[in-house]
Amino acid sequence: MEKILEKVAEAGRILANESVKKRNKFLGILSRKLKKEVVQILRANEKDLSKLCADDPMKDRLKLDSARVFAIADSLGEIAKMRDPLGRVLENRHVDGLDLKKVSVPFGVVGVIYESRPNVTVDVSALCIKSGNCSVLRGGSEAYETNKVLVSLIISSLVDAGLPADCVVLLGVERSFVSKMLQANKFIDVIIPRGGRGLIDMVRQNSLVPVIETGAGVVHTYVDSQVDINKACDVVLNAKVSRPSVCNALDCLIVHKKIADKFLAKLLPMLEERGVEVVFDKDFGCEFLSLKMAVKIVSCLDDALAHIAKYSSKHSEAILTSNKAHAREFLKKVDSAAVYVNTSTRFTDGGMFGLGAEIGISTQKLHARGPMGIRELTTYKWEIYSDYRVRG
Repeated sequence: MEKILEKVAEAGRILANESVKKRNKFLGILSRKLKKEVVQILRANEKDLSKLCADDPMKDRLKLDSARVFAIADSLGEIAKMRDPLGRVLENRHVDGLDLKKVSVPFGVVGVIYESRPNVTVDVSALCIKSGNCSVLRGGSEAYETNKVLVSLIISSLVDAGLPADCVVLLGVERSFVSKMLQANKFIDVIIPRGGRGLIDMVRQNSLVPVIETGAGVVHTYVDSQVDINKACDVVLNAKVSRPSVCNALDCLIVHKKIADKFLAKLLPMLEERGVEVVFDKDFGCEFLSLKMAVKIVSCLDDALAHIAKYSSKHSEAILTSNKAHAREFLKKVDSAAVYVNTSTRFTDGGMFGLGAEIGISTQKLHARGPMGIRELTTYKWEIYSDYRVRG
């Protein structure tokens, strides 16, 4: 493990000084290879899917099809179009004979521990290379066959672009690799866990490497007393059923008591038709990742805000309202990474935010928050110039 990480760290020192032209070249090569090898990718994915039970909700997170593979490949083109995040002068100062520049630089080596979703393998690798970072990947055993094929294409694309093959490494699925990553503060600069609350808590509690928390989403939508009921039903339905196994899907619906009977009379049959299990006044604070949803009836906006404050994971929350003052109050008082007015929470996504893809959705406040793109994978250093200045 130490030899592997030494090679990754060495590759990181090389990558940090490579041109953006070469980094973009890698993205173009990989995009073409993903499309060319879609059959090989889907065969490996079928092997992984065959290990899960037919009704396992994780199947949707794991499953790839041609459309999803092509969408992943196309997102690489969007990343390539983005401005180079490295070498940006963030600040200039002239102080006491010193010329100071704050300049953006890569982290170096990013470790990512994730579950189920093989698209993460490509997204992380692409965003890291674009931002001058190497990546150490430890995916879940349920996606290992798919991940192996994807990483083989990533590595061959690195070589074809003239970049070090060790810029991206996929570790085995043994649990010992996780603990070794968490102790590798000599080689890994930041750890990003992507998965359920159990994984995130374990990483945060055991890592010697700085951690950015991502993924766990207990998502709320509040339907206010003043609202267009038909439009609100459409938003709630989209937030819950369009892809229930992802972190930005709706978990808890909060409804003002004044319109609850009329609103739920229209909404509940729509949810039932799509197989959603609805529970009232229980299971709050749960991230279901399935066709299940909790409902809370409240007397006022303040009650809704208090409920969200108690149970939120600070991921995504929404208000559906025709009252502009209530919308402004909700935006001001809800402390989450993404706060919406009259919008489905399913938009909390790097692609939807114009980032091309995301390395994760940060639910903490340091140093990034919400969908993390290439700029969030950089830090900075100070460059100082003077005419042989000494401090008195």
